[in-house]
Amino acid sequence: MPPPPEFREEMTAIYAALEQRPIDHSCTARTQCCQFQLTGRTPMLTKGEALFAAIGVKASGRKKLPDRQDGACPLLGKSGKCMIYQHRPFGCRTHFCQAAGGAFPRKQVADLIQRLDALDEKLKGDGPRPIQGAIAAVLD
Repeated sequence: MPPPPEFREEMTAIYAALEQRPIDHSCTARTQCCQFQLTGRTPMLTKGEALFAAIGVKASGRKKLPDRQDGACPLLGKSGKCMIYQHRPFGCRTHFCQAAGGAFPRKQVADLIQRLDALDEKLKGDGPRPIQGAIAAVLD
């Protein structure tokens, strides 16, 4: 069953609200965060985030995620850039890694996390899942 069209509007609104936050970080698309095997950290996505990321995957001309044997994010392209940058998940936007200055203070994004959780429930998701499995599940 396809997701309701309003999920896209809510995801866009959540990400727009995040962009308006005056949170100072120093990420310049370094991509160290994308090296999951090296950082030991993987973004966790709700169903709304996975569906939104899948839009970016499909827009890149892919039907499935590339298989990465090096432990890097499957969305990291050969160019070294994110293949779905405009559709990247919340964790990627909030700099979950130390290379970009560490995670945003939770109190500054808690309301947005609650909105992601509410949308996950509405979409009958089962909570945050690792990025690879979350996106693969909605692409199938």
